[in-house]
Amino acid sequence: MHALIVVSHPLDTSLTHGVAAAIAEGITAAEPAHTFEIADLTQEGFNPVYGAADIAAFLKTATVPADILAEQARIDGADALVLVFPIYWWSMPALLKGWVDRVFSNGWAYEETADGAVVKKLGHLPVHLVALGAASKGVYDRHGFTDAFNAQITHGIFDYCGASVKTSEMLLLPELGEPKAYLDAARQIGHTVFQPAYAE
Repeated sequence: MHALIVVSHPLDTSLTHGVAAAIAEGITAAEPAHTFEIADLTQEGFNPVYGAADIAAFLKTATVPADILAEQARIDGADALVLVFPIYWWSMPALLKGWVDRVFSNGWAYEETADGAVVKKLGHLPVHLVALGAASKGVYDRHGFTDAFNAQITHGIFDYCGASVKTSEMLLLPELGEPKAYLDAARQIGHTVFQPAYAE
């Protein structure tokens, strides 16, 4: 089975990239036949700006831009999608949000019908969310961020498209204490990506 691991952080030496690599290690450690691709949005120069061409594709007055078709093909070729990102301003980085805005398009991720119904088109896609943060779980819980994270990302993005979020983890500095603990947790997440309890 094949996992697409999408990572959003401007520095390839970041802990975020280390976590993405550790997830990949966990995937292949669980089963050497499993494969993965790490899509580094910064290094690949992905354009996150939702522009006129994207709106035209949404309205179905023009074709989907070629760069978006390529991203959708990568997801179509994967048995699981893993997003790895730092928590910026209690959300995902703008680059990753722009990737979602552009790639999860009308007609591919979902379909808006003439009568106003929404057809969810990604029911086959297991998703794993791994966010890195510096605040404690208690702080996030107390201010409602944990619930907001699930409402915005799990429900607002993936449930809308029918994709099932199998893992939703916030790896937090106060609880984990040191970078090694992040990497250990990431390997464990990778180990479970294609286990029956996590994968369809």
